[in-house]
Amino acid sequence: QVQLVESGGGLVQAGGSLRLSCAASGRTFSSYVMGWFRQAPGKEREFVAAISKSGGMAYSAESVKGRFTISRDNAKNTVYLQMNSLKPEDTAVYYCGAYTNLLWATGRLRSSNEYDYWGQGTQVTVSS
Repeated sequence: QVQLVESGGGLVQAGGSLRLSCAASGRTFSSYVMGWFRQAPGKEREFVAAISKSGGMAYSAESVKGRFTISRDNAKNTVYLQMNSLKPEDTAVYYCGAYTNLLWATGRLRSSNEYDYWGQGTQVTVSS
């Protein structure tokens, strides 16, 4: 089991940047593929990005490609989401999750049902 705590959210103007962090407890962090999702009011939770256990592979949603970068530091039990060129439509609560499927499969990575552990979320608000 792993416990996750997100931080780094806030209010930023369009075009600005934020870096989200997700700190994990436990000694098994490096055994999980990690992902970031977001949920805007009245909308379903949406996949943002995922990163492999070693950090050697990453997969991002088309809507954030070229703007957001996922990374991880297994020595610090932390996964990051660097968000640049933010847009008002990026406004949402951002969650990190631990992916518990054994397959690195993009269809499964995009599904929140494949993540068993979640943090409490951090609010990101982008003003126009």
